[in-house]
Amino acid sequence: MTTAKLPSGFGRLWTAQTVSSLGDGVSHAALPLLALTLTRDPMALALVTAAGTLPWLLFGVLGGALVDRWDHRRTMWIADTARALLLAISAAATALDGLSIPLLAALAFLLGLGGLLFDTAATAYLPDLLGREPALLERANSRLRGAQTAMAGFAGPPAGSALLALGRAVPLLADAVSFMISALLVRTLPATPRPVPQARDPLLRQARAGASYVFRNQLLLGLALRPAVGNIAFLAVETVLALYAHDHLGIDTYGFGLLLTAEAAGGLLGAAIASSLGRRLGTGTALTCTAALEGLAILCLAAAPNPYVAGLALAVCGAGMGATMVLAPSLRQAIVPAHLMGRVASTSRMLAMCAAPIGAFLGGWLATTYDIRTPLYAAAVLLLAMTAVTATMTSNRRVQEALAAASADSPDHPAPRSRAENTAKTDA
Repeated sequence: MTTAKLPSGFGRLWTAQTVSSLGDGVSHAALPLLALTLTRDPMALALVTAAGTLPWLLFGVLGGALVDRWDHRRTMWIADTARALLLAISAAATALDGLSIPLLAALAFLLGLGGLLFDTAATAYLPDLLGREPALLERANSRLRGAQTAMAGFAGPPAGSALLALGRAVPLLADAVSFMISALLVRTLPATPRPVPQARDPLLRQARAGASYVFRNQLLLGLALRPAVGNIAFLAVETVLALYAHDHLGIDTYGFGLLLTAEAAGGLLGAAIASSLGRRLGTGTALTCTAALEGLAILCLAAAPNPYVAGLALAVCGAGMGATMVLAPSLRQAIVPAHLMGRVASTSRMLAMCAAPIGAFLGGWLATTYDIRTPLYAAAVLLLAMTAVTATMTSNRRVQEALAAASADSPDHPAPRSRAENTAKTDA
């Protein structure tokens, strides 16, 4: 295992994402609570939740193709600047009593669009910054995920609940400041070499090459299906979680922030032990175990008799998610060629995010038609079924074969040779 140090540029990227994640945590708690001040209709709450995922449905693959053409660093800081301005405008409108469900839905949609471009560019930028070294990628993703979990889940939600008590516009303004700080830090990152874009090819054809690469590779497809099915389950839970916590568990506004903090604490632990888990069990087996853990945890959440059991269940679920979000992206970044990284990342993320609106509306419909616990039980069943389906697709054998092929390939294109790669290189 390499002992090379992470480059200094990574420290700035880590700081930028840490600050931004703190603002995200503030908004994550504040937005559903803001919506609850306007309505108690589960379908209206689902609209706000789903709006943030719609950009991936509409622009996911095309966004990846654009990122592969654009400078990654510039894409990141422009996206963060735009999100800061958007939140500042929304905070002003809220201060002037202009808050409404359509405004919150529009805000979630535009923030999601900015997130699409930023996240795809960051995913493509990181392996170039680290020289596509698997060990460094795992260490870097562990630190990034740990910081994101600590800020977005552990510190941010209680801060969001507290800031909301000072005024409805305050959490939005705090998030705007975090995005602006992130944008300024990203502008100082070092430039990295990237493949020369083949601009003569139509954008749609380049996008299709990235999607084809994912769907023809069993390992990458398995890595993409897990979060896709998982997002249906998790969004079904998230859509009704605030209402479930208030009506069933008797949790107040501040307590809801603490409930989210429990999930974040588990996520922090999961990110910290991900590398060790992967070494002991193998990456494929570790991914299967974390998937099963998430399903069982949501099942316990649905049956929770009090807030303490609910918090423990969310902490266990967060641990599974935290480990997954270190192991899966690190593996993908190590085996995908640089000239397809943006498109492969956006295709994988698009599958996950396009599934999210289904989960949001499913959660709202099940809660309205049956009761508030039904979406949680349905989510647990989906997660456990997904574990069984993807176990062989992301097995240890497939992972080892992909890494071996990547290490034997060209340094500029470290990816497993397959029909998927040949097709992608022909189409790209």
